[in-house]
Amino acid sequence: MKFDKKTLSDFDQSLRLEWLETNGIGGYASGTVSGANSRKYHGLLVSAQHPPVGRVVALSKLEETLVVKGPGNTEERFELGANQYPGAVHPKGFQYLKNFERQLFPVFTYEAGGVEIRKTIAAVHGENTTLVIYEVIRARRPFTLELLPLSSCRDFHSLTFANDAIGTQYIFDEGIFRTLNYLTCPEIFIAVPGSSFTENQTWYRNFEYAVEQERGLDYREDLYTLGNFSVTLKKGDTLGVIISTDDPTGKDAAKLFARETKRREGLVGKFSSNENLKRLALAADQFIVKRGALSTVLAGYPWFADWGRDTMIALPGLCLVTGRFDEAKKILLQFAGIVSEGMLPNRFSDRDEPPEYNTIDATLWFFQAIYHYYNSTTDKAFLKKILPILEDIMMWHEKGTRYNIKADEADGLLSGGQEGVQLTWMDAKVADWVVTPRRGKAVEINALWYNAHCIMNFLLTESGKADLGKPYAVKAAKVKEQFNILFWNEDQQALFDYITETEKNSALRPNQVFAISLPFPLLTKERAKKVLATISSHLLTPRGLRSLSPTDSEYKPVYMGNLWYRDGAYHQGTVWSFLLGPYIDAVMYVKEDKGKAEATRLLLKFFHHLDEACIGSVSEIFDGEAPHTPRGCIAQAWGVAEVLRVAVKHDLVL
Repeated sequence: MKFDKKTLSDFDQSLRLEWLETNGIGGYASGTVSGANSRKYHGLLVSAQHPPVGRVVALSKLEETLVVKGPGNTEERFELGANQYPGAVHPKGFQYLKNFERQLFPVFTYEAGGVEIRKTIAAVHGENTTLVIYEVIRARRPFTLELLPLSSCRDFHSLTFANDAIGTQYIFDEGIFRTLNYLTCPEIFIAVPGSSFTENQTWYRNFEYAVEQERGLDYREDLYTLGNFSVTLKKGDTLGVIISTDDPTGKDAAKLFARETKRREGLVGKFSSNENLKRLALAADQFIVKRGALSTVLAGYPWFADWGRDTMIALPGLCLVTGRFDEAKKILLQFAGIVSEGMLPNRFSDRDEPPEYNTIDATLWFFQAIYHYYNSTTDKAFLKKILPILEDIMMWHEKGTRYNIKADEADGLLSGGQEGVQLTWMDAKVADWVVTPRRGKAVEINALWYNAHCIMNFLLTESGKADLGKPYAVKAAKVKEQFNILFWNEDQQALFDYITETEKNSALRPNQVFAISLPFPLLTKERAKKVLATISSHLLTPRGLRSLSPTDSEYKPVYMGNLWYRDGAYHQGTVWSFLLGPYIDAVMYVKEDKGKAEATRLLLKFFHHLDEACIGSVSEIFDGEAPHTPRGCIAQAWGVAEVLRVAVKHDLVL
């Protein structure tokens, strides 16, 4: 988690290293180790105006300059920031970066002009507040620290350009600055104790965001400042800056930081002896956020909101193995309260619009999450409350619900699909193009459907209603029998990906892994061994499983370019980190205790990723071919959760 000066002073390398701080209500702070923002989503304070959504880049940057007295009372200026402009990088403060590390917080240590200063960035849990703590480690004499706030104050999906509508009024009183850039944005407060403020209203133009350019999106922006702060510091001084959408009057940065430090130390207590699991436990905390009186899971940073599928897959790893049972229950109750026609929502909008229900598997993953929650807690009161909802869901799936989702009366398998609608997790869609429609009976959907029946039998028996559970056991047996008849692909020693009335799709995809990784496997050990061998041969990489075999003519090895190309590659060869979890479950099912060594090797190799991309977290996806460059979201809930879950579940020595 520490990086040497050679790496840090190389702009191309330090620009690729990102950090993330989150506040538990959907807001965050994020940037690159170089100091230059490479995404429009980066910002020192990205506030959630309608937690956990409605995110606004309230303050983009806080540029630091050391003003040091030299010989003959001359002044030397050392700018610690960095920005990318057309054809230039200025300033180049990364050259003064002596060290960067990520423990509980991202910490930067700069050395310039005889001054060594350490900067720590922390998001405060439960509020739209970012702390920046400066500690003067060494200084020959007193010096001045200048801080220049640069703001865009816009929706985090957008960009800002110089305009005359931005607010030019501000108040600065006793070290606290406040302004309102636009009526549609939150008021911004910046507290710099002991500082003075010099007005200098200026637009800084043509900041370039390299990752947005790579993604084929608009990538230039103008940022605005009303002036800069100045404060005199000396060796041993600590300066705590508070940046917030709430008035910080009466608040002390040191106390807020101490409180947040204690909270995070409590999160990692049970993992303190294992550095890798400790890092994952800290990363897991970033996705658990408030939605009203209950909780939910943000699928990924920086741009995802909460998704039903991602939440249910991630819940065991985020909440159960970390001992956060109350939050797990709040998440399950949050989604239970919005079940509609037997379906969980697919996703929530970033603008607080009604949820969308275009998913066939989120609801089935709900059963998995409940099953794991109950096994972790034996919470009978929760079971009594949730079982009627689960029974209603099963009824809807038997008789039919949205998008032709319905159990086939002949074989008991679950089918679904509608022209122009993507229902499985392979859900890429550009305009009217559904890249992988997978209509009909999908392999992982029916693995989940079988498990839902087994789970209903188990939970009803646990609640003293074994007689009501028996019909689910009978249907489960039928599904298992028909699944093995219809999905087995003898030629490939694998499972078909999906089945329709006219087609058995033989594309080699990772979806079949769920038939041997879920709590109730569908295949015998003999068949499971063959499926695992096929997956290992075609799909396994050090970063997860490919979404399509390289032998397929539709295989896309690199996830780059404009939206059409990226979404065309999203599930056509791109590697997904979360699939490492079910793969390891499958290894342990097939090889039992003999699989521990293999699973351990896989995870130890995977942990190298924690020191690339978003440091300490897990990227959403990777290129299909070596070096498997990280892509997509910089921090993904189910990627973090699944790696943490299987490490703890299988008691792997890491």
